[in-house]
Amino acid sequence: MISLLDIKVWRDLVRIKGQAGAVALVMACGVAMLVMARSLINSLETTRLEYYQTHHFADVFVQLKRAPMQLRERLMEIPGVAAVEAGLVFQVTIDLAGLDEPASGQARSVPDTGEPGLNRLYLRKGRWLSASGRHEVLVGEAFAEANQLEPGDQITILLNGRRQALKIVGIVLSPEFIFESRPGTALPDNRTYGIFWMRYTELASAFDMDGAFNFAALALSPGSNDRPVIAEVDRLLVAYGGRGAFGRGDHPSHIRVSDEIRVLTALSIGFPAVFLTVSALMSHAVLLRLVNLQREQIAILKAFGFGDVEIAWHYFKFALVITLAGIAIGMVGGMVLGRWLVVLYHVFFRFPSLEFQLDAGALVMAVVVSAGAAVAGVFGAVRRAACLPPAEAMRPEPPTEYRPALVERTGIGRWLSHTFRIAVRNIERRPMQAVFTVAGLALATGILIIPSCFRDGVDHVMEFQWDVVQRQDLSVGLVEPGDKRVCNVFAQLPGVLHVEPFRAAFVRLSNGNRHRQLAIRGIPGGTLHDRVIDARYRQVVLPKGGLVFSAKLAEVLGARVGDQILVEALEGKRTVSFVPLVALAEDFSGVAAYMDMESLNRILLEGDVVTGATFSIDKAHWAEFLGLLKQVPRVSWVAIKNSLRESFRRTTARSIDLIQRIYMTFAIVVAFGVVYNNARISLAERARELATLRVVGFSRGEVGSILLTELVLLALPSVPFGLLLGTLFSTVIIGMVNTETVRLPLILTSHNYAFASLVVAAGSLVSAMVVLQKLKHLDLIAVLKAPE
Repeated sequence: MISLLDIKVWRDLVRIKGQAGAVALVMACGVAMLVMARSLINSLETTRLEYYQTHHFADVFVQLKRAPMQLRERLMEIPGVAAVEAGLVFQVTIDLAGLDEPASGQARSVPDTGEPGLNRLYLRKGRWLSASGRHEVLVGEAFAEANQLEPGDQITILLNGRRQALKIVGIVLSPEFIFESRPGTALPDNRTYGIFWMRYTELASAFDMDGAFNFAALALSPGSNDRPVIAEVDRLLVAYGGRGAFGRGDHPSHIRVSDEIRVLTALSIGFPAVFLTVSALMSHAVLLRLVNLQREQIAILKAFGFGDVEIAWHYFKFALVITLAGIAIGMVGGMVLGRWLVVLYHVFFRFPSLEFQLDAGALVMAVVVSAGAAVAGVFGAVRRAACLPPAEAMRPEPPTEYRPALVERTGIGRWLSHTFRIAVRNIERRPMQAVFTVAGLALATGILIIPSCFRDGVDHVMEFQWDVVQRQDLSVGLVEPGDKRVCNVFAQLPGVLHVEPFRAAFVRLSNGNRHRQLAIRGIPGGTLHDRVIDARYRQVVLPKGGLVFSAKLAEVLGARVGDQILVEALEGKRTVSFVPLVALAEDFSGVAAYMDMESLNRILLEGDVVTGATFSIDKAHWAEFLGLLKQVPRVSWVAIKNSLRESFRRTTARSIDLIQRIYMTFAIVVAFGVVYNNARISLAERARELATLRVVGFSRGEVGSILLTELVLLALPSVPFGLLLGTLFSTVIIGMVNTETVRLPLILTSHNYAFASLVVAAGSLVSAMVVLQKLKHLDLIAVLKAPE
């Protein structure tokens, strides 16, 4: 049964629908982001776990030089190992019709008959490799889509220096390559890098690896720890050129998906917390001023027998209706945005099926958090309404004090207009109300800074990574490490303006009990191409006999400049050395370690060995150079800078940009909502005072200028405070979303600050126009009717 107080709640909501709607929209923004982020986390985690289980994703991985297949049985005997899959993996180059530049990728083996026991493939199109067929290949979906390949097409792969035409019979997915990227890089380039699967016998025959393997994947028994297994695998394979086993947690594809989940987790906390804090302040302002306006009504209700608890519950229901409206709008918005982002995830996360899965826990969390924010915001106002004595409530609220304002006491007031002094007097006599208003406007200003930081961070990363650090046009890798004189051969190719060698050596870096396996990049002194840049954007000159870490790698290893880093080579002569960390470099993707190339070769006890080269090319000879590069048998991979830049723009930058646009839209809604809400409440609260001024002879313009002056005086201090808050929010949130895979720098520009200020100013202008329009229709007689 609907009570009289319920009818009053509905009537009050209709009367102040503008303010209530503004609060509900702000709350909806926070709820939408919470539901969207938590549901995306649920979708990724659930889909990944199901994919891993159904396709038997391994727990431990290891690459080596060469080992006989009989060694597989010894791996099976390691305590805790449940299954072993041994095969072949080689870096190859691809000559693809319609693609000017040479592509590269991994050629991987699958059993001649039957499915692999671990890391099973998912067939998207076509058929499996036939047991007796020759020159057939399965292609990863990412590469196939980027190059519009279909079953039945042909590609040419350079297998151990020999060109081999292969027929594509199927398009597949693998749990090992949910996220595909070139080894040692954190960014995808699906157009020029792909994964290919061939029958074991055919791949082994091409590389003279019959009866041998150079890659193994191990599945562990339930409850087994991977650390002792990894240690035993390394001990067993050291004689066979083992490059150090690693667990699922260090698998590049697994790390990339985990990093995305970590980013979403941060966003599900940071942005909703800010928006719901704003909604709490707005709820407090709305309800507190409603209670002040309804003092007489509260007295009458108490006189008719309504108790304090009933009065309190009545105003709590007022807040509850707004909260429920905000939750409902936010949930729908979160589900729509979540489904939209899932479509974007299909571009760079390759699952058999990735559907948006609403997280029921997120809905419960949204209700609890939103209700908590609303209760926290309105508690003081509700308590005030419940405790208001009837006799006092029957009188209009008297001014808190009757003395002049500070500007009047200091003598400045004589040069100020009457309307300005009235506005200042009202602010000074209600300091806490002014504080809450400034706080709300400051938060509205601050949240506008954060999305712009995301946009500026992406722009900075693209400029820094591909214009400041990488000055070369492309890089190539060799099939096997070779003599430095190979660069003389490369220099003879048409269009080569400059060529520089580099050395990549796979090592295990240790600092105390922390370690990481990666390739140290050896760069020649005075390099013009692949530069090492520090946090101040100065080029780091690589010293002889010293290591330079990216700042992220130093953080992962807990290393500081001056520490002695244990460097264990995982290939060649497997030397062990202590090398000092001499400097840190700035980097925004993955982790990296650098050394002077001569020093690196010296600690590896090798001569002038290189593993690749970087090139500057005359664009007039670009096509001719690429055509001849495809014919060089010693090249195992090619990375073109512009392709990497475009791939980053199309995937990572696109996803960040979409999230930035969503949050910017929400931030603008919140900013306008806060300003509009304050202006409307101020009009409603001071309607009697303004009407009185109109009756005693003030013009409509003078009365309007009082409200506008008050709004401006409150907005002016809120903007600098808001910019300071925005800087703090941006620092915290950017830090939370930065991962090992991709990181964004904190970029705060004058354009960013100006945009936030202009949005608040525009919101203030629009709100002022609305308030002035309402002021024209102020019913002077009705407003002045008040019981004495």
